[in-house]
Amino acid sequence: MACVAAAGIAVGVSGCGDTVQPTAEQQPAHASADAGSDATAGAEPHAEPDADADAGAGASAAADLATCLESATPAATPYDDGFPRAWPFPPRTVVFGVEDRGSAGTVVTAVSATAFDSILTFLNDDVARAGFAVERGETEEHDAEADWRGQGFRGRWAIRESAQCPGQTVIQVLSTATG
Repeated sequence: MACVAAAGIAVGVSGCGDTVQPTAEQQPAHASADAGSDATAGAEPHAEPDADADAGAGASAAADLATCLESATPAATPYDDGFPRAWPFPPRTVVFGVEDRGSAGTVVTAVSATAFDSILTFLNDDVARAGFAVERGETEEHDAEADWRGQGFRGRWAIRESAQCPGQTVIQVLSTATG
């Protein structure tokens, strides 16, 4: 099984350590009671069927955490056939990296001047309203990630406060077409 390193966080399928699956009351990634806790505390280790394991295969490189908004060069659009054209990004965000990883999917990396908490809300609310539902996720003080599915795609998003660019947040979205 493979793990996905998104925004510098190992996330993905079985055998990845800290990735967990919520109990019967699945919670969106922002459902954490307090900022530093895991939204899925007490849950069993995360194990995906092999069909979903392909979403993480070959996607092991960490996000570029050193690119600041001021130096980010916007990537050409549309990003790739493996990435949903309807996927929205938060205000004040520049998508600067697009990587086609074949059957493993497309990884899109962005940096934003929008605050971490606002991006988390955007991903759980606005992105869901655009047709991409969060299936499970976790939130910690400076990072969050979640699996999503919608509009013929599935994948995982991850966000992390930038240590090199104060007040900025790195966003990484892995997407694989499902049909």
